[in-house]
Amino acid sequence: MSIKIYNTLSRKKEEFIPLEDNKVKMYVCGPTVYNYIHIGNARPAIVYDTVRRYLEYRGYDVKYVSNFTDVDDKLIKAANDLGETVPEIAERFIKAYFSDIDALGCKRADVHPRVTENMETIIEFIQALIDKNYAYEVDGDVYYKTRYFKEYGKLSHQSIDELHAGARIQIGEKKRDPLDFALWKAAKEGEISWDSPWGKGRPGWHIECSAMARKYLGDTIDIHAGGQDLTFPHHENEIAQSEALTGKPFAKYWMHNGYININNEKMSKSLGNFILVQDVLKQYDPQVFRFFMLSVHYRHPINYSKELLDSTKNGLERIRTSYINLKHRLESSANLTDDDEKWLEEISRLKKEFIHEMDDDFNTANAISVIFDLVKNANYYLERKNTSEKVIKAFLQLFNEFGDVLGLTFDVQELLDEDIERLINERNQARKERNFALADKIRDQLKEMNIILEDTPQGTRWKRG
Repeated sequence: MSIKIYNTLSRKKEEFIPLEDNKVKMYVCGPTVYNYIHIGNARPAIVYDTVRRYLEYRGYDVKYVSNFTDVDDKLIKAANDLGETVPEIAERFIKAYFSDIDALGCKRADVHPRVTENMETIIEFIQALIDKNYAYEVDGDVYYKTRYFKEYGKLSHQSIDELHAGARIQIGEKKRDPLDFALWKAAKEGEISWDSPWGKGRPGWHIECSAMARKYLGDTIDIHAGGQDLTFPHHENEIAQSEALTGKPFAKYWMHNGYININNEKMSKSLGNFILVQDVLKQYDPQVFRFFMLSVHYRHPINYSKELLDSTKNGLERIRTSYINLKHRLESSANLTDDDEKWLEEISRLKKEFIHEMDDDFNTANAISVIFDLVKNANYYLERKNTSEKVIKAFLQLFNEFGDVLGLTFDVQELLDEDIERLINERNQARKERNFALADKIRDQLKEMNIILEDTPQGTRWKRG
């Protein structure tokens, strides 16, 4: 069996064959850190973390790089609005980003490069494009000559004429052609800047990822991934820059996840339906949110609503209940029973089915259906009077394997003491603010996890039920 990936470049599923045997070089576009991340930012973090986990499960050694854009117009505006420096803004929201994705069960990248820490690499990349006549300087700005790259538009499947029809030169831009885009921006008065051969300034958005992907992963990488909104112009421009410089394909496979809708409307600031991850996590177990995000195939749009989150919560509880019941039964199971082999074969079949679904362009939605089949089989097996330790362990092992791939924890009894204390502190704060609905919700959440609270004059005590 081999993994198939839908490649945006070819618009078809292709067999995954890495550039080097058993090694995968993967670059995922990270956030611009001027604010807390919203659920649209969380989707690629969860999706590509799961892709990485599955590739590792299948035996690949994955080097995973995801960047931070820690200087751009949005950061400069936020710094001016708040009376802080750009590095202070970036540092605060990078910490907030890690707090959110850690809670969501995303493993950190092997490298999280920042633009400000790779300025020399970016400047050298731009200078090399100028030397190869793919870029030009005008009054401290540097622009890429889009028409010089003959394959421009191949990722978004648009012709140069179609693109030209919609292109405009904005006020203040000095580019020669409406299609050209900025590699370096001359600094305005009072802005954060770096010295360069073209004067003080900072990079354009697109050049950052090209330079950092090449520095940390090489001229050609296996997988480049991000949200669907990055296909054009960001990823299209990355291809133009990188392939003009190296003369080699930039990435073999391009992956893009779909949009998020809120109650069947596209999420946007203008509609006021913008939801921050930290606000979701005040209401739901992070694992519920992750499970929800994986319940739809990554390329499809996903509709976010309270009703769907509640349904997902119930589904995850069904899985966890089955897992806990298996653990409890393990203590009283016999060494062997008559039909062990039949059940072990069924467990093996479910594992093959899970792999089959994940091999098909990382179809987590169908893989989750296999987990519910596993739950159904496990529950049916537990109805018997006599159960086998060997079969119970095989069931538990498969639950754990599936959970590891999807980044889900089914054993809620493994809740760490510090997590319990954190939830109790949140409940105490809610009670202090007279937000009794939230306080009750946290108490109920802990109760589901078998944690019993006792409110005393000396404070809240807890014990495992």
